[in-house]
Amino acid sequence: MKKEIHPELYDITITCACGATFQTKSTRKDYSVDICSRCHPFFTGKAKLMDTAGRIEKFTRKYKHLQKKEEQKKG
Repeated sequence: MKKEIHPELYDITITCACGATFQTKSTRKDYSVDICSRCHPFFTGKAKLMDTAGRIEKFTRKYKHLQKKEEQKKG
């Protein structure tokens, strides 16, 4: 490896808006984030899932004729 071309690596603390802190290494010094894995709705299980059943049914109705043609070709 070439000398004096790599950025300096620091031991840093990342602070979330919820108060959680994480220790890691980075080329930047300490900084804060708005959301982390402890407070993000997806990871906490509080995420609202969209009901996609209506979309799937609409898709299958729309392309049902193509599926029948494929089955006729195979059979």
